[in-house]
Amino acid sequence: MNWPSTLKLVGEQTRYQVLTFMRSPVGLFFTIGLPLFMLVLFNALFGDGTVDTPAGSWSVQQFYTGGLAAFTAVSATYTNLVNMVPIRRDDGILKRWRSTPIPPSVYLTGWILGALSIALLGVVLQLTLGVVAYDLTIDVAKVPAMVVTFVIGVAAFAALGLAVAGLVPNADSAPAVANATILPLAFVSDIFIPLENPPRWLDLIGDIFPLKPFVNSFQNTLNPLVDAPGFTWDKMAVVIAWGIVGVAVARSSFSWEPSTSGSRRDRRRRSRTTSAAI
Repeated sequence: MNWPSTLKLVGEQTRYQVLTFMRSPVGLFFTIGLPLFMLVLFNALFGDGTVDTPAGSWSVQQFYTGGLAAFTAVSATYTNLVNMVPIRRDDGILKRWRSTPIPPSVYLTGWILGALSIALLGVVLQLTLGVVAYDLTIDVAKVPAMVVTFVIGVAAFAALGLAVAGLVPNADSAPAVANATILPLAFVSDIFIPLENPPRWLDLIGDIFPLKPFVNSFQNTLNPLVDAPGFTWDKMAVVIAWGIVGVAVARSSFSWEPSTSGSRRDRRRRSRTTSAAI
């Protein structure tokens, strides 16, 4: 019997990761459903307003669509990986995966591509809702910039997700770490609140970390005040730099072995829960 090609193995792993995610109602709601609900809610509350920029004013509806679409992509990659990798590591699933004949790189690639596929689904749903319900106009000339910005952003946040997951001491602390490292930044990154003339120190915090540069770059591809082609390379350079840092840290911190900080009893409990879910 011929051994399947690497490409086919990666495709099967990607499909498996997506199917596993789709069978998790909680993960599906918080990653895909909640941002869609927030888009409807924010536009119901503030949809008649405008966002003032040096180039002029643009619709709050377009602002929220781009910002929440980018946030969905980050949730599907960074938050998803920070939560799931430690759970599967401490449950011994990663260790069992590594003991199979399939190269470990296939599992990791399939995992990352699965997260990217979920991110793409979430972004498409956000943009579709924006076009149908909120008069969002997508400039065809800026679509290449949108695609490139999306790919760079999700790749960088996937790398950062693996890096932070490797640093998380145990699976029980993973959700707290994921939320503590992304939600505070979301409030200063033009996602939930359009910050107009914020204090310099608050603006600086947003500019240093990768979330705001990614969100602003993606929003610019939907902003009618930004001329085509819509690339924002100075902001994306920050995202790329953080992605490189994420790759470097992930290479040194990622472990296939269960964490020693969690009890065997807790690991067995989580293993039974995960097996039942799968």
